[in-house]
Amino acid sequence: MQLNEVAVVKTGLVLSRKKAAFEHETKATYKLITLRNITDDGTIDLTSLEEFKSNDVLDNHYFTQEGDVLIRLSHPNSAVFIDKEASGLLIPSYFAIIKVNERKILPEFLAWYLNSKEIKKEFERFQSGSRIPSTNQNVIKTLPVTVTTIDKQKVLIEIYRLHLKEKELYRSLIEEKEKWFIGLSKQILHKSEDNHG
Repeated sequence: MQLNEVAVVKTGLVLSRKKAAFEHETKATYKLITLRNITDDGTIDLTSLEEFKSNDVLDNHYFTQEGDVLIRLSHPNSAVFIDKEASGLLIPSYFAIIKVNERKILPEFLAWYLNSKEIKKEFERFQSGSRIPSTNQNVIKTLPVTVTTIDKQKVLIEIYRLHLKEKELYRSLIEEKEKWFIGLSKQILHKSEDNHG
């Protein structure tokens, strides 16, 4: 089965067409999702969103909606699931927007699936030989999709969420250890200086 059998794929807005050149041309200001906001493991960092000043009021279909899946059109082609917190953001043209038929496939399952090694290999196959590896809509539409039952998809999503939480915990644990070690090494160095003084 191909992705376009279970989902509709569109691309985001070409920003240069709607960017206000001068302050007085600004009709609306929107929060913009950029490549920086997408982590490699497929989560969104909402702490550093850019603002986009538009010379026009933009159509709703250029904004994230809960249940969408966004995918980068450039390497590493990370996909993210849009939850309630990440909805309402302006989507630039270097992302594809995937709207799934939820009776057949869950968006969160699709985001996980698109980040799997098999699919990354598919992208590499399409991109080989080009200097700037980028993907177009048609490549995404024709990606092979293995769909299992909705119940199995739900189980997989649950396990994946736990997995991400665990990774996050390990990450913060490593950061804490790092700080602890830096503090300790400073203490040790200062003590040895004191003894010599």
